Amino acid sequence: MFEDSLIESGGRLSTKRGLTTTISFILQVALIGILVLIPLLFTEALPKTQLMTFLVAPPPPPPPPPPAAAPVKVVKQIQTDIINGQLRTPTKIPQKILENLKEDEAPPQMAAAGVVGGVPGGVPGGQMGGVIGGIISSTPVAVPKAATPQRVRVSQGVTQGLLIRKIQPNYPPLARQARIQGSVLLQAVISKEGAIENLRLISGHPMLAPAALEAVKQWRYKPYILNGEPVEVETQITVNFTLSGG
Repeated sequence: MFEDSLIESGGRLSTKRGLTTTISFILQVALIGILVLIPLLFTEALPKTQLMTFLVAPPPPPPPPPPAAAPVKVVKQIQTDIINGQLRTPTKIPQKILENLKEDEAPPQMAAAGVVGGVPGGVPGGQMGGVIGGIISSTPVAVPKAATPQRVRVSQGVTQGLLIRKIQPNYPPLARQARIQGSVLLQAVISKEGAIENLRLISGHPMLAPAALEAVKQWRYKPYILNGEPVEVETQITVNFTLSGG
């Protein structure tokens, strides 16, 4: 019987404990729901300062500093008398020209030494009538004569016009047999009397050159006159060898 009583009492106690736990859980859930709904129903109870802090957007970042101002270049305008490629008339006399004019002005004593009718600033001893009479009666001034060079260099065309005796070269037999032809270029100095001097070979076939040198040595020219005097002439001479004419 004691055991049954213990079992029955244990069952009752467990049944009451479960009911109590369920009721307690329901009450706690209802309390939590009320606490959550109260702020939603009564918004004036919420702290406005914190709400405004959360809702207001943060201020924009400060603008970047303005760029440093570039240095201003001062353009100096140069005054010129040329406009659109054309020379314009100057509006005033330049200062440099005025200074030169002041320096070129004759002193008063020179003007006083002239004669009646002469040019202001004339020289003492002038003649009536001005410059023409003064020039005619003045002492002639010797004009220095330019020095004449001893030797000048001229082209072949000029020397050909001065040639008065031309000896044709003999065509070398070996060159004729070998059918060799062409030109021989010589360098020569023509003396004041027109004779050939300092004759030398510049270019040409070796078989033709000796005949050309021998013939040109006998050539004669008119004297080349420069400033009224004969001078030596340095020039080039071309001798042509052709089989048809040889």
